[in-house]
Amino acid sequence: MTPRQLGEAIAEKGFDADDAERAIRNWIAGRDYPRCKASRLTQIAGLLSMPARDLVAFTSQVRYHRGSPRKARLLADLIRGKNVDQALNLLTFTTKRAAVNLKKCLNAAIADAEQAECDVTRLFVAESRVNNAPVIKRFQPKDRGRAHAIIKPLSHITISVEERPSKG
Repeated sequence: MTPRQLGEAIAEKGFDADDAERAIRNWIAGRDYPRCKASRLTQIAGLLSMPARDLVAFTSQVRYHRGSPRKARLLADLIRGKNVDQALNLLTFTTKRAAVNLKKCLNAAIADAEQAECDVTRLFVAESRVNNAPVIKRFQPKDRGRAHAIIKPLSHITISVEERPSKG
């Protein structure tokens, strides 16, 4: 099916065929705006006669994590490609501060996958990345009227989980 045919099939009141086609083309290209909602992805999967979990990666974000991206990337690199059970264990027993928000993000992605009726035992971390966010700038007064900047970095954490294809 073409994106136009899919757009016409899922069009509804307030979401015409052109908007639906644009959303499908953006989703295929990997852009996230306008975002294809879960109900529409389920409709698309039904039209393509396949389960929705085969079409989509379940992504979650924690924005404005109060920590530097460099430190959080250490943990993101640690769990990338791992089974979700193994990744949760690594994050639970890691002493780093960013582990709390990475674990929160991973649990949210797993919950999204469970809602789409995925087999949780076959989920793995397909993508884990940490991007820069705006920094908080503060100033500390010093002698002779000077001020030294204090830079407090923030980061955005993104984790995606997918279901491993069954063997056979």
